Amino acid sequence: MRDLTRLLKPKSIAVIGGGAWCASIISAAEQIGFDGVLHPVHPSGKQIAGRKSLPSLEAFPGPIDAAFIGVNRHATLEVVAQLRSLKAGGATCFASGFSEAAAEDSAAQDLQAQLIKAAGDMPILGPNCYGFVNAFDGCAIWPDQHGCRRVDKGVAILTQSSNIAINLTMQNRGLPIGYMLTCGNQAQTSQTDIALQLLDDARVTAIGLHIEGFGNLRGWETLAEKARSKGIALIALKSGVSQQAQAAAVSHTASLTGSDTGADAFLHRLGIRRARSLPVFLEALKLAHQFGHLSSNRIASISCSGGEAALAADTAQGTGLVFPPLNPRQVKDLGAALGPMVALANPLDYHTYIWRNPAAMTQAWAAMADDDIAMTLLISDYPRADLCDASDWECVTQAAIEATRRTGRPYAVVASLAELLPEHTAKTLMDHGVGAIHGLDHGLDALDLLSRPMAPPADPVLLPGSDRDAGLLDEQSAKLALAACGLKIPKSVAVTDRSTAGPAAAEVGFPVALKTLGLAHKTGANGLALGLTTPAEVEAAAQSLADGPLLVERMVAGSLVEVLVGVTRDPAHGFVLTLGAGGTMTEVLRDRASLLIPASRKEVKARLMGLKIAPLLKGFRGKPPVNLDALLDSIDAVQAYVLANAEQVEEVEINPLICTQEAAIAADALIRKAQ
Repeated sequence: MRDLTRLLKPKSIAVIGGGAWCASIISAAEQIGFDGVLHPVHPSGKQIAGRKSLPSLEAFPGPIDAAFIGVNRHATLEVVAQLRSLKAGGATCFASGFSEAAAEDSAAQDLQAQLIKAAGDMPILGPNCYGFVNAFDGCAIWPDQHGCRRVDKGVAILTQSSNIAINLTMQNRGLPIGYMLTCGNQAQTSQTDIALQLLDDARVTAIGLHIEGFGNLRGWETLAEKARSKGIALIALKSGVSQQAQAAAVSHTASLTGSDTGADAFLHRLGIRRARSLPVFLEALKLAHQFGHLSSNRIASISCSGGEAALAADTAQGTGLVFPPLNPRQVKDLGAALGPMVALANPLDYHTYIWRNPAAMTQAWAAMADDDIAMTLLISDYPRADLCDASDWECVTQAAIEATRRTGRPYAVVASLAELLPEHTAKTLMDHGVGAIHGLDHGLDALDLLSRPMAPPADPVLLPGSDRDAGLLDEQSAKLALAACGLKIPKSVAVTDRSTAGPAAAEVGFPVALKTLGLAHKTGANGLALGLTTPAEVEAAAQSLADGPLLVERMVAGSLVEVLVGVTRDPAHGFVLTLGAGGTMTEVLRDRASLLIPASRKEVKARLMGLKIAPLLKGFRGKPPVNLDALLDSIDAVQAYVLANAEQVEEVEINPLICTQEAAIAADALIRKAQ
């Protein structure tokens, strides 16, 4: 991996080009306090942002640590080659018209290849890249406004969108941003390359990743493992839609999996916490900066309003957070602090008896925290300073800081509305070890992310390979292929002469099902007859079903639960294993969980137990439990088949897998693979 130190921490910067963007580079560097050597470079020698430009790169005094290349895409190739020959530390390539324009310009992809060749071992960011702000060391290569200020410790944010990056620098939530980096096309230097190097910077407390696409999956696995080993939280905001080939999908699994499920499964597998919005992304980063991963999902809330207490409890619904009942120690200490007029509970409404009394507020807030509580929330909205006297709310700040000092437990002041926690107050709180949460809903979602247990380290994902044309195996062939890997299937006979269906049924044993082979969805195509109990019923049904060979199959007795087990090849993320409610409930309940192959037996079991149908698996209302080991064996068999046929398989689906007290048997199976 290329060393990015000189590029990201430059002592000298060359700004190449003459437009307004280049002037903005100089302005942004001055704004963040860059005190190194900075020269614009333009053959005319004209003034740019008050500085006389050098006529050429050769005229630059001393080594060039970093360069901003603000010229067109063709000239960019020449400049990159020249910088490389001068042993520059790296460059940001601003020009567009490379791989992102390949659909409109046939030359674009070739230009990107030429750019990579021109750079050689010299690191480049982009092309189509805004560059970065390094607020730790006071340097920037940034062709626009930014809201960053110098910090000693803080988070790093890497994004594939320049505009989102600009907006994030303007946040007023008190989040200390040490690095803001844009990645552009990642022609040479990827998002993971940058993040891996930033993990070695002791000033970085957490890393935020705005991701449009993953690219090299192995790079992400390496990044996640390094972050895990260092205890640094990775927070992701994943946008875009993966290139899953659903147009040709024929199984329920593909429709359940959807375009984004592979990304979700990949992030979960890596232990990267996924935020669903920019505010949650920022709040999660802010909490991770101060507290890292939370010790549990157990939280407490205290406020001077019953409405706020109820709102906290209601807002936490749908998350994994819990408000545990108060323990005897909390009840005793809260009673001493608040007296007999307050009904003690968690969340707690302490009314207004102690308002404006910092000592009493501190006593109550200290009593609310506990060693078994991962975070105690102090809900308080500060009034608008432009319309009100906000001095009365200093008691909140003082009491929060003192309770944190006294107990050593994690606290956060929470404004139910994001705009009612001033930035200067947030910074004061954070400087004294108190969290500052802007918005109750976004804050609880962020706490939920940081409280979730991380998935254990997993084997590398099975890579999806290249696209290929695929065809559908008939049901009998699919079942036999899976049976060879350990899947249990019913006894069956295939017949081409329908007059022999009755004797075949007698051979396999009643009751039987008749199925027309070669149909992906038999019910809607008149390809299925169930529950036939005599040769006469079989012979009559055989004459009425859709044309084609018939599969005569013994029906499975003793069904307790029907489960779907499916796999789809996701070109962006690997092979997605989907588990869910099967049979007629597949589309009704849409109850599913997805993992990437290979998935450990322990992880598969955990995800099964998280399904809505889990109570049925464990035994419900007097019914016995299913044979869980047999169910897990079946899922292992499907994984074994995919692992052995990764170069050909596109989809696998068992629906339903009928689970009984003794076994798990595939009543239907589908495989789509390259022939």
